[in-house]
Amino acid sequence: MNKILSLTRRCVEDYHMIQPGDRVAVGVSGGKDSLILLMALAKLREFYPIPFTVEAFTLDMGHSDGRDGMDFSPITRLCGELGVPYTILSSEIQHIIFDIRREKNPCSMCAKMRRGALHQAILDRGITKIALGHHYDDAIETFFMSLIFEGRLSCFQPVTFLDRTGITQIRPLLYCGENLIQHTAQRLGLPVVKNPCPANGNTKRQEIKELIYELQGRYPGLKARAFGAMQRLPLPEWGPVEHRRRPLPEELGE
Repeated sequence: MNKILSLTRRCVEDYHMIQPGDRVAVGVSGGKDSLILLMALAKLREFYPIPFTVEAFTLDMGHSDGRDGMDFSPITRLCGELGVPYTILSSEIQHIIFDIRREKNPCSMCAKMRRGALHQAILDRGITKIALGHHYDDAIETFFMSLIFEGRLSCFQPVTFLDRTGITQIRPLLYCGENLIQHTAQRLGLPVVKNPCPANGNTKRQEIKELIYELQGRYPGLKARAFGAMQRLPLPEWGPVEHRRRPLPEELGE
């Protein structure tokens, strides 16, 4: 956890993600990424020189109705141990997308509905900053997806201000590789909740993940070079990075 905490702090500082007095909402899906993010920010809050608070939110997609065994009570206990307020938000997004609309390509609409519901919930509580669990590998996959499927060089930003809502999104795990996150979550015994989404593992992102895995095996260091390229381009809000020391592949868990 110390390595993740170090990389998280460096990312937060590099992109000025946190300002004094911030109330930072963490979107906790129950997956390994969001749980590690929750722990990292909860621990960072204890010693970071800029004071901020952390609150956790889970958007129940309509899964936890007893049919698929989703249970957020272990996350409730974890938040209690960390001293982080925790709110579970009810929704019927799964029912709307799969039963009513019967979407053939559900991921885009699902993401939009989840984002809208979560943003409204934190705004209702006077919070305007939310931390998302996107990590190093997510950024590289998004970059390749934009290139291959859309023909453009693009990726989400480390810090994104949404002028329509006044919400700022931050991604403090961008220097943390997926393998490092997964191994840390396993070592800590975090209460990961299995994703019961019917589309899980059958998406364009999964195709790109597998492609990058194959290319990384043939061309070691490819992911680190791709990540560095995004910072050097720079994509909007990614650079300049001349004064930063980019994480090494071994630090990221490659």
